[in-house]
Amino acid sequence: MELKHTLQLTQKPTLIMTQRLQQALKLLQVPTLELQQILKQELLQNPLLEEIDDIEESQETSSSEEEQQDMEEPEPVDNEDQLEWAEYYQEGYEPSPGRPDTSAEFPDKVPVTVSTLEEHLLSQLRLSTDDPELVEIGEFLIGSIEEKGFLTISVEEVAAILGKPVERVEEALKLIQTFDPPGIGARDLRECLLIQLEQNDMADSLAARIVRDHFDSLKERKFAEIAKKARVPVTQVQAAGDIISKLNPRPGHVISHEEPKYVVPDLIVEKVEDKYVVFLNDRHVPRLRIHPSYRDMLREQKAKKDKTREYIIGKLNSAKWLIQTIEQRRKTMVKVMKCIVECQMEFFDRGIAFLRPLTLQQVANQIGMHESTVSRVTNNKYVQTPRGVFELKFFFSSKLQTDDGEEMSAKSAKEIIAQLIDEEDKADPLSDQRIADILKDRGLKIARRTVAKYREQLRLLPARYRKRH
Repeated sequence: MELKHTLQLTQKPTLIMTQRLQQALKLLQVPTLELQQILKQELLQNPLLEEIDDIEESQETSSSEEEQQDMEEPEPVDNEDQLEWAEYYQEGYEPSPGRPDTSAEFPDKVPVTVSTLEEHLLSQLRLSTDDPELVEIGEFLIGSIEEKGFLTISVEEVAAILGKPVERVEEALKLIQTFDPPGIGARDLRECLLIQLEQNDMADSLAARIVRDHFDSLKERKFAEIAKKARVPVTQVQAAGDIISKLNPRPGHVISHEEPKYVVPDLIVEKVEDKYVVFLNDRHVPRLRIHPSYRDMLREQKAKKDKTREYIIGKLNSAKWLIQTIEQRRKTMVKVMKCIVECQMEFFDRGIAFLRPLTLQQVANQIGMHESTVSRVTNNKYVQTPRGVFELKFFFSSKLQTDDGEEMSAKSAKEIIAQLIDEEDKADPLSDQRIADILKDRGLKIARRTVAKYREQLRLLPARYRKRH
């Protein structure tokens, strides 16, 4: 059989992600704060775009239709750039239904200089001593303290590196251990807790004795064993354990150089009479329109075919695509949130225990969109509700079966487990198996290992660690 090289033409349908389609998907996915920055950047890059002032916004509605007829229609967009969304708006935004009429603005964040842990300790060191040698050793020790607040090098190693007596290094370390935050400069967790107890005038207390002499038993919460060795009632050991549990095991984290992260809800759900109203929290997003001065410019160059006209037409197409995409983003987000509210009506009325199982595919089927579109809408976005601020992903969870054939959300099961543990007899706490049996009596089919998994996700201790004497 002879083998030959041949050329053959075939037709195969493929989906091409054009630049405009990629931009539309990106704008659908980003949260409101990031969208605000993107639109401000577009205002700088496209001269045909301008931001509508609050005063002009009311006038824009009446005059936009007349101006739109005078503007020459841009060149049509290729079919491959079209999204399977509803018809586009030609210009600007429509007011959100139920959107409150308010002119309140969030105050601008004033940048504040925050010192690092090292800077915080060095400033205390220079105020605590004027001994040059002690300052030199202290600076080296502070540079060897990691972010949790623990010293990462031994005193002997520091003495060998600096060529100083071990006694002087110990003196410098003892000085640093008196600084704020309490517990800083410790070499291990036990020393860290002892330093904090000493600064609280509890160096001779039972809590300090337990940390010093029974630390391993304390970690296992073996209060009865500690009471027997220390020859004190177990209730006193338990009270001392409560004091120790309030100490900070990572004192370095008190001085953090990271700025706090604020959550700005992208959507708002409010109850008006007996109905829940959904609207966007987009009052700080720039309102865009086509600059009217370019209408006259296109009229003047209507018969011309030069580079200036081509440039304006290109920017016009880009501006209109952006405005239409932003408007469709608003519609899609509100549509998804309305569907979530309808599916989780019991949650909004009665609380988290009544949260129902829900998947992205269920929402996509109800609103007639693809699952990936719903995923982009719910990704990294938050909603403000009468019951608090939640991430949109919160409303989606797996399901558990009940005896009567109904389904329960895994989040609802977690809430019930947390409530059972909160109301349990602390002298006889509920084990994971007993919790599973209680839930089974209530008609919920759940295994012991599932209860243990949910309890760990709730950061609740096992039964033997929750026992109180």
